[in-house]
Parts: sequence; C-alpha cells; structure tokens
Amino acid sequence: MKNPRSRPDLKRRRDETPKPPPSCPDANKHIAFVLLDTAHAIERRLESALAEVQLSGPKYGALSVLAKSADPLTLSDLADRLTCVRSNITQLIDRLEAVGLVKRVVDASDRRSVRAAITPLGRDLQRDGAEQMDHVLAELSEALSGIDRTLLEKAQATLRMNAS
Repeated sequence: MKNPRSRPDLKRRRDETPKPPPSCPDANKHIAFVLLDTAHAIERRLESALAEVQLSGPKYGALSVLAKSADPLTLSDLADRLTCVRSNITQLIDRLEAVGLVKRVVDASDRRSVRAAITPLGRDLQRDGAEQMDHVLAELSEALSGIDRTLLEKAQATLRMNAS
C-alpha cells in the first residue's frame, strides 16, 4: 500500500493556509484556524523580507545563531540551538558554505569534529537580514498599536496552555 503522505494531493505547499476539516462547518470562523492563517501570513511576510537580501528563514536563523556565538559551533550544537535535526543542519551549512557565508573549521580539541563559523560576508548578510526582520516586526507592531497588548498576550498564553 502506498504511503498516503507521498500523494501529491495530500501535500501542502508552505504558502498555503491550513484548511479546516470538512466536518467542522464553521471552522473558518474558529479562532484556532484564524490564528494559524495569521501565523502563516506573518511567516510569508518575513520570508519575503528576507528574500530581498537573498536569505530564507532557516539561513537567517543559522547565521544569527553563529553571529551571536563567540566561537564556531559544532553542527550538533547548532542543530540543538535551532531545534532541528543534525542532517538538516548539515545540508543547510553546505548551502551557506557554498555561497561563502559560513566556513567549516576543524575543532582544535578534537580533529574528528567540525565546527561552523560565520564569515565576514555571512555576518554582513545576517545584519541585513536583521534589519529586514526589524522593519517587518515594526510594521506589525504599528498595525497592532491600538490593541490592548496585555489582553492579547493573556489570550495567547491561555490558548498555548490549553493546546499543549
């Protein structure tokens, strides 16, 4: 039997909003789906802003972690800090290294271990990405300026606690 996850009609593209189950006729009005739709819209806006400086969310995240670190990080440490699996980090570092944003360095204390270090070009691009992120986040904050932030944070915390 074929794996249902491999069927093209069941795959969801990253830019598509999750659809509510058909058994829930008013699901489009349900707060959970409204929040998911909003989160995806924000993610698309952030990704679009990062794309203006030739970055993606994962690339920006890795560069940001490396930029904040005083020393090069092992790929395992980087994976832990980004909460993803090491195989994803290896591929991500391959892509970043190919364009000169990161370099692999041998660990001085263990020659079998490899660390990732941000390059000056990577640091510059991370800074550009941070400016893009700051700009979008400022726009979003401005859009919410008339909303009671305390109430919004309380509602978010309540929903997160009940969804866990």
